[in-house]
Amino acid sequence: MTPGQRLRQLANVLNATTPLGLLLAGCARAPVRRGPRGLLLATGYHWRLPMAGAFTVGNVVLFRAGPREALANPELLGHEERHSTQYACCLGLPFLPLYFLAAGWSLLRTGNPGSGNVFERHAGLLAGGYPEPTQAAPEQNEA
Repeated sequence: MTPGQRLRQLANVLNATTPLGLLLAGCARAPVRRGPRGLLLATGYHWRLPMAGAFTVGNVVLFRAGPREALANPELLGHEERHSTQYACCLGLPFLPLYFLAAGWSLLRTGNPGSGNVFERHAGLLAGGYPEPTQAAPEQNEA
């Protein structure tokens, strides 16, 4: 791991988000294993919410898929790793209300909770499975 990845790992333990992610994984009976770059991978998450194929709490990435499938998607794993860094930068739990405000704003602006969400945009929309916001079509001039 790089020094930055170790710092993120420590920050997310101290800000309580990684322990919260581990608690969530335990309650959902999603087995946890070490992943790359200081991440912890919880696989087989089957609760209804959130509806995403993967989501992150601290350094814990919760996947609906099994461990092989989770590791076989490096783009999605990189996307979720950037969310882990966002938790550290937001000092932990404040990330959650900030993320939900950004998702609501995105939903109002684009009809999608991710496409206009600053956190999803910085994590990589396509890697996270979100479409780019559509551009307004140029107005047609009438003859």
